[in-house]
Amino acid sequence: MAYLTVSLSLLVGIVVFSEVARRTALYIFPNRHWITYVVEFISTFQLCACTHELKLLAEVGRLEPQIGLTLTYLISVIHVLSFHGAICSPTGSLEQLFSGTLTRRRALAQISCQLIAAVVAQLVMPRLWSLSLSDLHELHTLMDFKCTNSPITVPLLQATAVELSCTFVMNSVASNLDKVEEKYRVHAIAAVITILVYAGGHLTGAVFNPALAFSIQFPCPGNTFAEYSFVYWMGPILGMTASLLLFDKVIPAISGKSTIPKHTNGLKKKKMN
Repeated sequence: MAYLTVSLSLLVGIVVFSEVARRTALYIFPNRHWITYVVEFISTFQLCACTHELKLLAEVGRLEPQIGLTLTYLISVIHVLSFHGAICSPTGSLEQLFSGTLTRRRALAQISCQLIAAVVAQLVMPRLWSLSLSDLHELHTLMDFKCTNSPITVPLLQATAVELSCTFVMNSVASNLDKVEEKYRVHAIAAVITILVYAGGHLTGAVFNPALAFSIQFPCPGNTFAEYSFVYWMGPILGMTASLLLFDKVIPAISGKSTIPKHTNGLKKKKMN
């Protein structure tokens, strides 16, 4: 399990590098309106790069499920604590756009940063793996950094339903985090992510993030770009929309009051330092 130590060190390195980059940008340009896009880019890169390494551990390293889920929980806690309010998901940006808390221009800029960061992570990780810091990295280098199979193991409609359901649950939890005591919110988000990965990971990878899926799933063989788009883009968008309609339209219409406070969106709106 020596390769696990190397992978953990690489994950730490990615997080530290990203945090230094974020804090440096915030320190040098504290009051620039575009600094939020820089933070969005860096944070999405961190998310995608770390997930690339976790995916490698699970698929090529054959990491035990218990260890994999533990790492998923821990890295999720670290991500939420270090993102400085970044959303890191196009569905999150679209949710704010649809709820009126984000303009079209800002939503488009955020999503562009997220997708560009996803591509950058996709290009950077093979460079790190090519250093052959561990036997696992060396093996992946010999495999030309390619996936061997499609991450989708069920029919496309079922796979889309999995991503839709995961996104619906995730967005519903994030939208109602104000009901959870503040000190438990980070762990609640991480626990939900871990549960969803456990429930749907063997079916689609349980990504429920279009930018992340574009980085880690789309390069894999077995399905076309259109099929991956349907599962990993349309599914999450429909799941987000269903959650938004339920908590912002249906339940308020029944109860007579809104269930989603404006400008909350869970921990996504944490004040930038």
